[in-house]
Amino acid sequence: QFVESGGGLVQPGGSLRLTCSAPVSVSAQFDMAWYRQRPDESREWVATVLSRGMTTYTDAVRGRFAISRDGGDNTVTLQMNSLKPEDTAIYYCNTNPPSDMYWGQGTQVTVSS
Repeated sequence: QFVESGGGLVQPGGSLRLTCSAPVSVSAQFDMAWYRQRPDESREWVATVLSRGMTTYTDAVRGRFAISRDGGDNTVTLQMNSLKPEDTAIYYCNTNPPSDMYWGQGTQVTVSS
């Protein structure tokens, strides 16, 4: 199971940095991703960092969010800037494609004035 942290309450236009701790044995071998589940919606993919470091994003966050690997591949971060109310969700990390065995509790991000 991965462990997500860094969520919180932030005003529109603000920033948050999410962190995911994962076993090196997993994160070093696989593409890693962030997902989110907005209220009353299904979980959706947000961003991926490939094992070689390249990144991809869903259109809704491209240009505002940045995913990266840190610290010898066992930490994956999501820097979120220019946050909008529609970014309010529980954020999860997992491999890409995701594995049921790695879903953690997620971290709540609330964007509200």
